[in-house]
Amino acid sequence: MGRLSGWVVLAVVCAMPAGASAQETGDAKEGLTMARQVCSSCHGVERGDAFSPNVLAPTFDRIAGTPGMTETALSVALQTSHKSMPNLILKPDEIDDISAYILSLQH
Repeated sequence: MGRLSGWVVLAVVCAMPAGASAQETGDAKEGLTMARQVCSSCHGVERGDAFSPNVLAPTFDRIAGTPGMTETALSVALQTSHKSMPNLILKPDEIDDISAYILSLQH
């Protein structure tokens, strides 16, 4: 019976939507602090900012509202070069924190 229940649990976990089992990492409060220091010269980083200092840079609210936005997508974006974005060198925990802050704007 134990072996069967293990398979049932595995089947249920595999059938769950990805978001239901995903868990955000990082500290949104630290992410806001970091965003104010590193990102705010180009991006509107505060909740409700209608514009960014750089008109080509989306606000963090807009980024958070992008359909399908996830922690993984943000992590990749923060580690990938962009033509209009400076190459930032962020530590993994800083990426997690900024991602957590941006995702907190979805709520």
